[in-house]
Amino acid sequence: MKTRFLYRTFCTVVLILMVGMPATFHAAPVPEPNIDIKGYYSSDKAQRGRMVRAAVVMEIPGGYHVNANRPLGKYAIPTSVKIDAPRGVLIGPIAFPRALIRKLKAVNNESLAVYEGRAVMRFNVTVPANYGDGWLNLKARLRYQSCNDEVCFSPKNQDIDFGISIVGANERVQRANGWVFGGR
Repeated sequence: MKTRFLYRTFCTVVLILMVGMPATFHAAPVPEPNIDIKGYYSSDKAQRGRMVRAAVVMEIPGGYHVNANRPLGKYAIPTSVKIDAPRGVLIGPIAFPRALIRKLKAVNNESLAVYEGRAVMRFNVTVPANYGDGWLNLKARLRYQSCNDEVCFSPKNQDIDFGISIVGANERVQRANGWVFGGR
């Protein structure tokens, strides 16, 4: 009889603990990824009156992705890039990388278009022949939403500045950042 009472008491205590634990113990929140964003030019200097290629590069850590500029999902926030340049400097259209199509648990295996690893967004910059300054600084604003396979984080805006020295149309320039623009 005493054994039966102890057994029932033990089972009741265990049941109370099992029901009460989820309310007091929560899984650690998943950390947001640290996405590194930088700007690059295809040469070491830009010539007045000429075009230079530029790029914004996102380094996305393993296990994470960002939605592509055309993400497929109804509620997915697309990656966008806006470039601000000094007056007279022309910015060409931004070429986004080809997206990867993934089916993820977070969205009930719905197909999404995403970027993983390194995402390079390229565009042309034309410096006017009469550009008076010896330095050109571009300001890029990226808007993106990062996710892992189970959760998406709030959309982020991230600003970067990247500059290049301006030289005359006949001065020599050297190719740079071939890993971004190709070895040509």
